Amino acid sequence: MSFLIPCLNCGPRPVGEFRFGGEILKRPKPEASDRDWANYFYVRRNTAGQETEWWYHKFGCRQWLVVERDTVSNQVSETRWPGEPSRSDPTLGSSKSADD
Repeated sequence: MSFLIPCLNCGPRPVGEFRFGGEILKRPKPEASDRDWANYFYVRRNTAGQETEWWYHKFGCRQWLVVERDTVSNQVSETRWPGEPSRSDPTLGSSKSADD
């Protein structure tokens, strides 16, 4: 199913212009167990419903965006820059940087 992602620089653009970067997860502390790190790198929730994800605008402004999207309907509820707090959950904005 095709949908639009509202790029903060370019406006609403087709999803085909973007590269999916995965869901955003809270990074474990450096002293976390090997199991915690393995879960961070390899286990994904893949929930049906609201997800917070990385998207890269590869055919546009070439910027990383944080997109909150319903994975069932593909309706985008929020787009923001990495590091900006979410309007719905302020703790999600600083969980990971674009360089990670």
